[in-house]
Amino acid sequence: MELTEQTQFMESRLEVLECHFTWDLDPSRSNSLRLRDRLMDIGTDEGNMWLGHIYNLQGYIHHQLGLDSEALQFFTRAAETFHQIRTSGSDEGPWLVVNYGNLAWLYHHLGDQAQSESCLSKVDALQTKHPSPCQDQLHPEVGAEKAWSLMKFNKTRKLLAVDLFEKAIQMQPDRVEWCTSQVLALVSAHKHSRTALDDEILDKMKMAKEQDPENLCLAVRYLSQRVNKEDNVKEEARELAAKILVNPVGSYNGMKAILRLYTKILSVDEAMDLAEDALLQHPENRYLMRCAALCYKWKIVFNRDSTINQSTIDRAVSLLKEVIRLYPDSCLVKEIDLANVYAKSNHSLPEAEEIYKNLLQRVLEPADRQMLYYQYANYLHYDREHHNKSLRYHMKAAEIPHESCYRTNSIRVLENIRSRGRSRMCGEIGKFLENLHESSPSASAGLQ
Repeated sequence: MELTEQTQFMESRLEVLECHFTWDLDPSRSNSLRLRDRLMDIGTDEGNMWLGHIYNLQGYIHHQLGLDSEALQFFTRAAETFHQIRTSGSDEGPWLVVNYGNLAWLYHHLGDQAQSESCLSKVDALQTKHPSPCQDQLHPEVGAEKAWSLMKFNKTRKLLAVDLFEKAIQMQPDRVEWCTSQVLALVSAHKHSRTALDDEILDKMKMAKEQDPENLCLAVRYLSQRVNKEDNVKEEARELAAKILVNPVGSYNGMKAILRLYTKILSVDEAMDLAEDALLQHPENRYLMRCAALCYKWKIVFNRDSTINQSTIDRAVSLLKEVIRLYPDSCLVKEIDLANVYAKSNHSLPEAEEIYKNLLQRVLEPADRQMLYYQYANYLHYDREHHNKSLRYHMKAAEIPHESCYRTNSIRVLENIRSRGRSRMCGEIGKFLENLHESSPSASAGLQ
């Protein structure tokens, strides 16, 4: 067989594997950097049943970023982790199918065809020894890992994850972590919805919580949904917060979720105090620093009742600057937060202007540019009272063909301005929206 034919044959075998390289993930560079940081913040405590999957996804992300040496280290660590946490009598099981598939692809990219072939043979052997219980469906171990990975992406992928988890659970109903993750994916997919979750989803949450009582992240999210049903959960929230404070630090421990819940049912001040308590215990932890910075941002940017004292602003600035330093590759949102905090200070408007000026000149991917335009539009409207210029930036955000809450909100602002009929730009906005809806029907759907 000639070299070209060998390459084509190898690639045809690789393309039918079930692994991160074939799941059509292809995150943008900015999303890859953000996801890399989010995965690092999850934590590596021994009780995390998803640790092998975390390392597998980290390996793929590092490959996407051109860091193949680091990718190989993560894939190797994933295999070691699966060997450690699985209690099966065999060292090798279907949970390694994705890992070996990833390694086969990586070695192929590295030009080591012998190693790639070896990994392909291991995949074949595992699939022969451990066929899926249901013909024409992914093995539940593979389906669950694919679902867990898809949870980290957009709403469409999250809903696909819910379906994949459902199929895996039907074949292996005793896997508690799959049931929990399915519910979390379902809730996350509806995160930006303006309506409360329906009773069927709430029942699923309640059942998952009863099966997985130690999962504090799920417990907090369940409380949050009960608040939407007007339940009084203040004391339960405080009890949960106390448990979170003594658990290992990580983004899976429910800290950010409990802080959001505090702002809804208690106060932003109590959320800030809780975040500071956590930081006092772990002063060098960057994830907790990020959580604390978020609380101060909420206090300052969304405050409508009273003047914010300068010491609060100074603390927010200090935290945000440190977070930006600790997340150098995924700090766009925090840079915008810093600009918005500066804008609320009596003497720091020039700093806000300078940050936005620099960000607007930066080369950004469409989704990030859309978010920036939306945030800048709000800054112009609320902090500078440049209303017409603000509307133009909402138009800039809306015309970027990327579906997001920022686009939906910008379109909603423009629709409201047009319907009121009080702005000199109403005619221009009307024509803009008409052209936008003709070229992008989904823009209209965002207003339903």
